[in-house]
Amino acid sequence: MNWLLVVAGAAVGAPLRYLTDRAVQSRHDSVFPWGTFAVNITGCLILGLVTGAASPNVQLLLGTGLCGALTTYSTFSYETLRLAETGAGRYVAANVVGSVTLGLGAAFAGVWLAGAVWG
Repeated sequence: MNWLLVVAGAAVGAPLRYLTDRAVQSRHDSVFPWGTFAVNITGCLILGLVTGAASPNVQLLLGTGLCGALTTYSTFSYETLRLAETGAGRYVAANVVGSVTLGLGAAFAGVWLAGAVWG
């Protein structure tokens, strides 16, 4: 049963990642990977909320399944590598520092918010 929850969450998370990435990136005329940045920070916030307030089944569905498919470390790494190869050092630094800082901040904020709301 647990694996079905993960699969169901992933079935929503993967297309949501793709559609969100395309929608966000289409609004920015920049080489910076805004779409991946947005889904990763959003996923960190959702995971923080789920971790702070949800039952184990909901954690499997939304945390492991949805967030696992929504967020993407490999695409973040690939896009950062491509930025570095084109000499976009400032974008590389902004992507790495911003992703780690805001991702951790969003996760902590999600846990805090879950505790404040459902505490």
